[in-house]
Amino acid sequence: MTPPMRTPAVMFQGTGSDVGKSLIVAGLSRLFARQGISVRPFKPQNMSNNAAPAISHDTGWGEIGRAQALQARAAGLAPHTDMNPVLLKPQSDIGAQLVVNGRVSGNADARAYHALKPSLLPGVLDAYDRLADGADLVLIEGAGSPAEVNLRAGDIANMGFAEAADVPVVLVGDIERGGVIAALVGTWELLPPDERARLTGFIVNRFRGDPGLFDDALPIIRERTGMKALGILPWLETARDLPAEDTASLADRYDGAGWRAADIKIAVPRLPRIANFDDLDPLAAEPDVALRLVEPGEALPPDANLLLLCGSKSTRGDMAAMRENGWADQIEAAARRGAHVVGICGGYQMLGHRIADPKGIEGQPGATAGLGLLDIETAMTDEKALAPVTGTSPVTGDAISGFEMHMGDTAGPDTARPMLAIDGPDTPRPDGARSTDGRICGTYVHGVFAADGFRHNFLKRLYPARSVGFAWNQHIDVALDRLADHIEEHIDTARILEIARRT
Repeated sequence: MTPPMRTPAVMFQGTGSDVGKSLIVAGLSRLFARQGISVRPFKPQNMSNNAAPAISHDTGWGEIGRAQALQARAAGLAPHTDMNPVLLKPQSDIGAQLVVNGRVSGNADARAYHALKPSLLPGVLDAYDRLADGADLVLIEGAGSPAEVNLRAGDIANMGFAEAADVPVVLVGDIERGGVIAALVGTWELLPPDERARLTGFIVNRFRGDPGLFDDALPIIRERTGMKALGILPWLETARDLPAEDTASLADRYDGAGWRAADIKIAVPRLPRIANFDDLDPLAAEPDVALRLVEPGEALPPDANLLLLCGSKSTRGDMAAMRENGWADQIEAAARRGAHVVGICGGYQMLGHRIADPKGIEGQPGATAGLGLLDIETAMTDEKALAPVTGTSPVTGDAISGFEMHMGDTAGPDTARPMLAIDGPDTPRPDGARSTDGRICGTYVHGVFAADGFRHNFLKRLYPARSVGFAWNQHIDVALDRLADHIEEHIDTARILEIARRT
C-alpha cells in the first residue's frame, strides 16, 4: 500500500528566544505566497500576552499568538486556531493562562504545565494535520531553544514536535546578541544524535556590517556540526515596523525618539503583565508622534499630551504596580492638568473606581481600587468576550475595526457616553466610556488605532494643527514585502524548499 503523500514542511528552531524566528517565518510566508505556493504557518506552542482572534476549527472564534496572525497575513490567509493550538499567557512570575485550540482551558504554573504537556501533544498533531491538509508547504516555528534539555521530557514546542511530526529543522542564531558560534555549536552539542540528524542547516540573523567578516566562522561551524549555512541575514531596520511578538522585543521599540520636537507626545507605563501592546504600533509610526514606554521606577513625563494604558493579563496586579511606581498619582495629576488619558481593555478597567474579581479569574479573589477617572466599575467574569468587531466613533464619525478579547463586564454612568458604537445584527451597541469633557476615555476594542481616519482625527484633538495622514495597513504590507525581498536576497530559499520537500 502506498503511504499518503506528506505535505512539505520545515521547522525553524532557535538558539534562544527572540532570535528572529517569527519574522523569518513571516518573511518566507510572504515570499512563497508571492510565488504562488499555498503556504501555511504553524507554531505548536507559544507564550505571549499578545494575541489575536482566529477562526476556530469547529465553530466560533478562538485566539492565537499575535505572531501567527501576522504570519497568516503574510501568507494571504485569515488567522486560524490550528496555526497555534497551544498558547500560554503569563499572569504571574510562575503561572499562566492556558489556551488550547483557541479557548481558555484554565491556569497552570510552570511545574503543572510541564506535567500536562504530553497530554497536549495529540491535539497539537491533530491541529497540524488539519492545517497541512491541502497545503503546498507548512512553515513551523519553534519556541525558545531545543537546547533546554532539562525541559525536553514531553516537549511539544521544539524537537518533541519535530520528532512526532517527522519534520526537518533549520536552526536560527542571532549574532546581534553575541556568541552566535557558541550558540549554534552548543545547541548541536546538547542534542542527542537522532535530534542532531534533523538539523539540516542554519541561518545567522541580524548581522550588522560586512557579512564577509563571518566567512571564516562558517567552516568552524560546519566542522563541529556538519550543518551548512543557509544564509547570513543582515540587520533590517524596517523589520521594526512589524508587530513584535512579546515583551522581549520592547526594550528599544518605544523609546520616545524625537520627543522634544514631536507635536504629540504619548507616554505609556510599562505594566508588569502588559498585553496586546501592538495597539501602540499605529500611533508610534505616525511621523508627528513620539511614543515612550516608561519603565518601572521612572516618572511619567509631565509634558505628555496623552497617557495611554494598554491591556493587561492581570488587571488588579498591574493596578497595584501602578500605585507602587507612583504612576497612579502622576496620571491623576496629569488628568487634573488637562492631559488626555486613554485605556484599552485592562487599561480601560483601571480608569474606573473599582475592579472586582470575586471568582479569582486573574489571581486571588478580591477587589482593587482603580484610578477613579471614569465613573465606572468592572466585575471580572469567567466568560471571555472574543470576536472581531467593526463600528464607528460617535465623536469623529470615523469607521473602526478591531477585536474584543477580555474577561469582565464594565458598567456605570460614564458608559452612557461610549467611546465607540459597535456594529450589531440589528442596532449598534455601545462600547467603552468617556468623561464629560471627553479627555478621559476607554474601550474594550483592541486595534482601534489601526483605523487611519479615526487615528488621525483622534490625534488632531491633541494637536489641532496636525495635517499629516498615514496609511497603517499599507505600511504593514510594505514592511512584509521588504522583509520577503530581504530574505530572498540573503537566504538560500530554494534550498529551504528542497529541505521541506526532502529532495
